[in-house]
Amino acid sequence: MSGLLRSRLRTRLTIFYTSLLAVALLLYAACVSAFFLHNLREQLDASLDRDLETVEGSLSLNSDGHLEISSHEGETDEDELDNGYLLEVWSQNGSLLYRSEQLRDQGLGPAPGKVQGRVQESATSLRLPFGMRVRTMSRTHRLSGGDLVLVRLAVSEESLWGEFWEMVAVLGIGLPIVVILVVVTGYLVAAHALRPVDSMARRASEINADHLHERLVINNPDDELGQLGNAFNATLARLENSFDQLRRFTADASHELRTPLTAIRSVGEVSLQKQGDEKYYRDIIGSMLEETNRMTRLVDSLLTMSRADAGRVQLHLTETGLLDLARESASLLEVLAEEKEQTLRVEGDGSQTVMADRTILRQAFVNLIDNAVKYSPVRGEIWVRVTDNERNVYVEVHDSGPGIPLEHRSRIFERFYRVDKARTRAEGGAGLGLSIAQWAVAAHGGTIELQCEPGPGSIFRIRLPKQMVAATPTQ
Repeated sequence: MSGLLRSRLRTRLTIFYTSLLAVALLLYAACVSAFFLHNLREQLDASLDRDLETVEGSLSLNSDGHLEISSHEGETDEDELDNGYLLEVWSQNGSLLYRSEQLRDQGLGPAPGKVQGRVQESATSLRLPFGMRVRTMSRTHRLSGGDLVLVRLAVSEESLWGEFWEMVAVLGIGLPIVVILVVVTGYLVAAHALRPVDSMARRASEINADHLHERLVINNPDDELGQLGNAFNATLARLENSFDQLRRFTADASHELRTPLTAIRSVGEVSLQKQGDEKYYRDIIGSMLEETNRMTRLVDSLLTMSRADAGRVQLHLTETGLLDLARESASLLEVLAEEKEQTLRVEGDGSQTVMADRTILRQAFVNLIDNAVKYSPVRGEIWVRVTDNERNVYVEVHDSGPGIPLEHRSRIFERFYRVDKARTRAEGGAGLGLSIAQWAVAAHGGTIELQCEPGPGSIFRIRLPKQMVAATPTQ
């Protein structure tokens, strides 16, 4: 049995529904049989009641006090009573007046004792000592002479049980045939219904990492199997996107790491081939350290994203003033802004606080402000504003750069994506700043959105809920 339960789904479904149907058919057959037997007995009781009335009209006492059974038109005589019917008649004082010869001195019940008043007994079934099953009915009757007698009339139930067992035999033969037909039909129907599952399973087994662009063929997208196929195709699409992101991430990370390594190697090789004074070697070492710092920042960013993807970053929430945090973040970039003669302003409501991890949220602010400094022109202006409404607090970073073209706006938060790749690489960027900022804000239950009006300048707006519940750090 356990082997059947572990078998194929169509077999389990067939066994399950066949078992349910078999139980239902057995219950139905039992109810039908009981109802049929009840109807047969009701018909027999009605016939027995009519025959008892006939017998009562045929009874009389002769002058010697003996019971006589007369014959009338449409009624039965004694010989006919003995042919299939059994009769007992008891006097008022409890003595036996008549008993059918077929009873062989066996009564249709116990002696009634003294008969008083009217007695009407319901029909009952009993088995006589010699094996015959009969249906008996008793009733008191007053003879024409005024004597009161008890009349018991019985009829054999053999014909009733014969009809009953004939019907049971028909059901016994028909039910197994029906169950067998249901088993065969159910298995075929289950096989047909599950054929799309077999097709999807075969198709899914053919899809691997090199063919994630392929999809399952869905004949009916509206039924349950179609919805399963759509869910599987959506999973394949997410896997394909994740694999593509992983490939791009690996390729971009390798490229970004190769650039400073190549520069360090080139500077070192050139310096070894030339002779120079102390100033020359100091410049060479300074160039190598600059490339090393750039590579270190890239590795730190990669480690941050890796820990974020693995969910290993634990938030340490404290009450944090957003305006103070924005000023602290801006102060870290004031030197870069002064080199480009830019104006960096921080303003807003100093009373706005949220529960946040100060270090991680500051990283988002620093990345956004650093991005604004890089893209704003010389003598440009940068604003950082803290505002709020009833439910959210907003931190906006405005730059005066050239703006972001429409075709790039949907991808600027992707890893290693750069609008102006040559310019950003020259300034030391790797295309990870906005991705890290987006993750840091999302970890606090917030969002980042980009607003670009026609003309120069962009606005990155951070939205943080006032009643903040920190999200689980995710990608």
